[in-house]
Amino acid sequence: MNLPNKLTVFRIVLIPVFLLLMVIPFGWGEVVWAGTVIPVTSLISTVIFIVASLTDLLDGRIARSQHLVTNFGKFADPLADKMLVMTAFVILVSMGKAPAWVVAIIVCRELAITGLRLLIVENDGTVMAAAYPGKIKTTTQMLSIILLLLNNVFFNNIHLPMALILLYVCLFFTIYSGIDYFVQNRSVFSDGFK
Repeated sequence: MNLPNKLTVFRIVLIPVFLLLMVIPFGWGEVVWAGTVIPVTSLISTVIFIVASLTDLLDGRIARSQHLVTNFGKFADPLADKMLVMTAFVILVSMGKAPAWVVAIIVCRELAITGLRLLIVENDGTVMAAAYPGKIKTTTQMLSIILLLLNNVFFNNIHLPMALILLYVCLFFTIYSGIDYFVQNRSVFSDGFK
């Protein structure tokens, strides 16, 4: 297993750790930052999400620059991204930090694209790698989650409008990239329209 794939697996391993720290009150104490009381578990879980997001940036760059792109990487990297992003969004909805309807659209798009990837593999045996609009989508999703988490942890909802604006930008790219994937791969459905 090459380094980019190890980073992808590491990101997958971080997801349940992030989830547990976000939802279970471990009672590890609090820190005070700029007059705001911050639970230690919230701080650690936010750092874990940021680290996991950075592994996505690193694994792709390393894989492309060192010609280490594999079918496992093309499959597992976007899957790890989806798992991380959907976990965070569901938690943010449960905390009242993200609108449920936005997250529902994002989850539906992610499931649809995962289904499309499976159809493409079944039809011609190739694994569909992430396209540029999909990479923008993932980046804006992760940045909006980071901003929502930081807003929750450090800023006590002072910068929520900026976080929500980025969330709506991410929603736009989520829809756009989903449509783009289906248009680019419409031949997969050609037998259904005969």
